[in-house]
Amino acid sequence: MCNAHTVDVDTGEQFAQVMLSALNGGSLAVMISIGHQTGLFEALAEVQHATSHELAARAGLNERYVREWLGALVCARVVEVDATSTQYSLPPAHRPFLTKQGGSDNMAGFTQYVAMFGRVEQGILNCFRRGGGLDYDAFERFHDIMAEDSGQSVLTSLFDHILPLADGLVDRLQAGIDVLDLGCGRGLALLEMAERYPRSRFTGYDLCEAPIAEATEAARQKALSNVRFEQLDAEKLALADSFDFIATFDAIHDQARPDVVLRNIHTALRPNGCYLMQDIDASSHVRDNIEHPLGTFLYTISTMHCMTVSLARGGLGLGTMWGRQQALKMLHAAGFSRITEHVLPHDQQNRYYVLNK
Repeated sequence: MCNAHTVDVDTGEQFAQVMLSALNGGSLAVMISIGHQTGLFEALAEVQHATSHELAARAGLNERYVREWLGALVCARVVEVDATSTQYSLPPAHRPFLTKQGGSDNMAGFTQYVAMFGRVEQGILNCFRRGGGLDYDAFERFHDIMAEDSGQSVLTSLFDHILPLADGLVDRLQAGIDVLDLGCGRGLALLEMAERYPRSRFTGYDLCEAPIAEATEAARQKALSNVRFEQLDAEKLALADSFDFIATFDAIHDQARPDVVLRNIHTALRPNGCYLMQDIDASSHVRDNIEHPLGTFLYTISTMHCMTVSLARGGLGLGTMWGRQQALKMLHAAGFSRITEHVLPHDQQNRYYVLNK
């Protein structure tokens, strides 16, 4: 007869600490998101120390809210306060992870996802009970957050690290080729490439109307005649032998039918064309992701956004953590046989697949 499993005191006490950390960590994420969006971290980094009144004035905010925000950040050991509890400072060691000076090290922007998830919690609860999903329209500020995410993770590495992963691609872009960014959002990567490589022709497709309108306006303001944007469901991409280079940045796992989209990409490539896919570097097996530094966060993003927007459209619900094994299986099924994989030294969270037709 099997003995009933019991939790010993030490394990119970340790798990209580896990729960306390979860409550404090979740709260801290919301406070960091507010600090990021209001410019409080930037303002605090500009001075050696400041009172709540001085900081509020510098940031153009209400002092009472700033003072309470500072209390949360002090308790989290993010901000320091002097013995009088009136002078606040942001330690220099913290600044790269909370302000623009940190570049790709700045993690403050990612906390906006946590705040966004809180707004859709009740809708996701209904999905747990009834199935289905929430469409993109349910996610307030999604395109703002994704544009910021892309600007930090893709744009900062695009020319020096990402494009050179494909042999000869940079030379071809300089000479002039046809390029497609599928799931382009606001088209930040395409706009940068269109400026850098004026002889090439760039097309961006995205499912959502709003980011396409913003991308089109940005191209107009930059007077770029070699780039265009169009609203299009990637499943309906019906072009054969039309592009020399296709890229998807963190987009395939969101698709309703990623299998169809990958086949469409293969068809749309010209002979000897190149496809570059950026996606999350993870395993398709949960157990292998236990030590993933962002495992809990990424499965949460999947539950609260990536999986649900796919299921909302009757899709496969692949999810953020579809993983390398599933990715390779689907890429092979789409017709790709020559695949190389890369993880950039400064970006351990993403995997880049370079595929040739």
